[in-house]
Amino acid sequence: MPKTEYKRAPRADFVLPFDLPDVGLRGRLVRLEVSSARALSAHKLPEDAARVAGETLALAAILGTSLKLDGRLTVQTKSDGPLDLVTADYFGARDGAPIGIRGYARVDEARLAELDTPVQFDTLAGDGVMAITIEPRREGKTYQGIVELSPAGIATSAETYFAQSEQLPTVVRLAAAPVFTPGTAAPAWRVGGIMLQATPDGRGPEDDWERLASFLETVEDIELVDLDLPAEKLLWRLFHEDETRVLPFETIEFRCGCDTSRISAVLKSYAPKERDGLADADGIIRARCEFCGKTHEIAPADLAE
Repeated sequence: MPKTEYKRAPRADFVLPFDLPDVGLRGRLVRLEVSSARALSAHKLPEDAARVAGETLALAAILGTSLKLDGRLTVQTKSDGPLDLVTADYFGARDGAPIGIRGYARVDEARLAELDTPVQFDTLAGDGVMAITIEPRREGKTYQGIVELSPAGIATSAETYFAQSEQLPTVVRLAAAPVFTPGTAAPAWRVGGIMLQATPDGRGPEDDWERLASFLETVEDIELVDLDLPAEKLLWRLFHEDETRVLPFETIEFRCGCDTSRISAVLKSYAPKERDGLADADGIIRARCEFCGKTHEIAPADLAE
């Protein structure tokens, strides 16, 4: 069988699987640019909140691809801080479309304004939980795992999830950074992340895990979001002492599944008087998607039986 020529990962909007077969470890490296900028553009978020939302996008991409999920995976935090809700959705590749992601965050800006900046994660989010929901598209049941939010952030919360639900040693690093363009008021966000995890049948000694996991602690945020640093070069920096096998990358794009007809179907279940209270003065109900910012207009005729 002829060998397939390896194609290097692009600068951004990809996830790159890799493994270290001799020590029974596997990993994912994700870097987002266009997809993350679009996902975080529907709402103007304070920088500290946007950073958390960006990291959550990266985590959703890492988790969804590690499961090879044909369906949807949602990472959601709910808490009592000013940033009380963050949601990131991963959609598996289908019908010729690549992997999709989208995200949303809700901030009480009045409460946030009372805090000193920069705001640490534990103050920004407060006490709460992280839920990871897996919804297969065809076969299988919906699964949800819930862990307490770690004061240290999204990455540490994800490590706790794996320790409790999968019982697999896991280390996660996430980063998000704003990129300001002259003449543009709002920044575009770049996002990156890397995960290293023991496989269920991993055969490496504990010393190997401790050694390799510690390498990820040396990763700088800039290395995860630097488009001029090839993904393969970053992996070489980290794991050049061990045999590392890099697998074909997968492309990621922004995708939102909001649909006017689905919104109309939900509204038809409302009593006419309830719908009247939702309509604007012209009789049209306007529903704005929190993920992509699109406004769906539903006229009375669309709700007629």
